[in-house]
Amino acid sequence: MALTVPTRKPPTDGTPVFSVDGLWKVFGPKADRIPGDPELSALDPAELRSRTGCTAAVRDVSFDVRKGEVFVVMGLSGSGKSTLVRCLTRLIEPTAGDIVIDGEDVRAMDRARLRELRRHRAAMVFQHFGLLPHRTVLDNVAYGLEIQGVGKSERRERAQEIVAKVGLEGMEKRRPSQLSGGQRQRVGLARALAVDPEVLLFDEPFSALDPLIRRDMQEEVIRLHREEGRTMVFITHDLSEALKLGDRIALMRDGRVVQLGTPEEIVGSPADDYVREFVRDVPREQVITVGKVMRRGDCGGSDHPGALPPNTVVADAIRTVSLGGKPACVVENGTCVGVVDHQRLLDVVAGTEQLKEVA
Repeated sequence: MALTVPTRKPPTDGTPVFSVDGLWKVFGPKADRIPGDPELSALDPAELRSRTGCTAAVRDVSFDVRKGEVFVVMGLSGSGKSTLVRCLTRLIEPTAGDIVIDGEDVRAMDRARLRELRRHRAAMVFQHFGLLPHRTVLDNVAYGLEIQGVGKSERRERAQEIVAKVGLEGMEKRRPSQLSGGQRQRVGLARALAVDPEVLLFDEPFSALDPLIRRDMQEEVIRLHREEGRTMVFITHDLSEALKLGDRIALMRDGRVVQLGTPEEIVGSPADDYVREFVRDVPREQVITVGKVMRRGDCGGSDHPGALPPNTVVADAIRTVSLGGKPACVVENGTCVGVVDHQRLLDVVAGTEQLKEVA
């Protein structure tokens, strides 16, 4: 698996934008009885369907999405990830549990407040672009602002700025039928950005794109996040995409989150055999950083050989150590906090080096 995990800015702080606690979504007759019944809620999917006719798409899920982070929810088809993201803004009504955005109870919102949430605060980018075929690129991007009641000149000016931001400058007058798949997805992204939402929700937006176009769109998301620091929730079934984009990843199976952690934690310390099998083919050296595997302590000199930042991936550190012919210092804020040598780095590649506990 070819994989390059970029260095991104950390989330701005630990303040949660979305908080989800004990969330359930059950489809079927008398669905609301399932979450509160310990016997029924403990059944596996097949047994639950057999005994009740119900399917628990989301089972007792809890997490926070921190301000400024890219939070990825990933899993195979049927794991519940798309149902989960739709529950966040009640495009699908949850069966039980709490959803809070900036301290406000989403499940208690009336219709007007929900419209405000979806139009202003949490914008969705879907796999299927949903562009208006009779409108130009510029007018498609401005559509959300039109719905908000923004005046024509103001919304077109804002749309023009966003069109340039996503790399579509010069295509403002084209219709969707005149665009490639990647260009149409950029229009969908621009339309969501135009309303300046607090959170962008992506539901497998790139899964139908060709691999090269998909990679370009991933880079676009990384670039926009780096420039704006906007909070994002990204749904995907693709592990390499999750590792590339996510500050943290919630890995789902049968409606449950089986592990929640950073890409390093998911790859370096799998929670169970399912996760271990999931990440088996991931090149650890392209995900794990020297800050997690260094030998703590000063290198004993003033020149700090190698001078690797703690977030340097092991693959890059191996090159530095090999070229220098000696261990490298891991330097944070001008101070040597640890040392990595060739053998320690190779142990990471081999999977024999244990990651340090994350505080």
